[in-house]
Amino acid sequence: MAKQNNRRKTTTYRKPKKKASTFRKKLIKNAILVFFILLFFGITYHYRDGLAYYFSFKTDKLLDKEAREKRLSDVRNFQVLEKNESKAIGIDVSEYQGEVEWDEVETLDGDYQLSFVFIRATVGNDRLDKRFKENWRNAKENKIIRGAYHYYRPNENSIEQAELFIKTVRLEQGDLPPVLDIERLPENQSVERLKIGLRRWLTKVEEHYQVKPIIYTGERYYDDFLKEEFSDYLFWIANYNFYREKMKEDWLFWQFTEKASVSGIKGNVDVNIFNGDLQQLQFITKE
Repeated sequence: MAKQNNRRKTTTYRKPKKKASTFRKKLIKNAILVFFILLFFGITYHYRDGLAYYFSFKTDKLLDKEAREKRLSDVRNFQVLEKNESKAIGIDVSEYQGEVEWDEVETLDGDYQLSFVFIRATVGNDRLDKRFKENWRNAKENKIIRGAYHYYRPNENSIEQAELFIKTVRLEQGDLPPVLDIERLPENQSVERLKIGLRRWLTKVEEHYQVKPIIYTGERYYDDFLKEEFSDYLFWIANYNFYREKMKEDWLFWQFTEKASVSGIKGNVDVNIFNGDLQQLQFITKE
């Protein structure tokens, strides 16, 4: 008879894994939470003056309807203006602003004096801004330094566009140099051909007015296509980024917002800062 093999059965107990991963997740989660809390308070502190302005804490007045309707964009506008308080401030208008009450166009949000205005005159090779004549005349009558700009269409003849601008705009003593507004890339020609057209427009307009034009464009367009080849020109740059609060040294004008409130104008309006004070602005006007 075979012997029974009476082995003693043993039960193996595995120790539960430590919940290190859970603890680590909680730690990371708490660290992220603390980071965003600090970020929030940092941003709030940085924009404290703008936020105070936004919520009307800087006055003793009760919050009226106008104050309640202030947009968040006003916070950045106020911050930018505070950091550039020594520089001349102006606006630009076209037919899209409708009828402007020029005798009321004095300040931005009732606080910042406006010194100049750029007025759209022409578009492409065949279109006049519907309100150019009245805006051009009324700006002069109300003693606002004025300048005229042409919206350039990349797919149309550059010389014809220059001739339309010259035919439309008569610069007088005290006016700003003419402006070429280029924002789009061509559809049926190369960028190199576009640059040739831009140069032709600029040359023809300079020959007529005997003053070098200014080029308006967005910052990215400027960096990618114009900065090097048109370095002999002065630039008016559009940049609305929330983080930017000061203009670069190589910008003549900076369009920092398209959402501002100006007395005498219904709806939003673009606001610009000149890279200098009022006296320096007057120095670049037509003699």
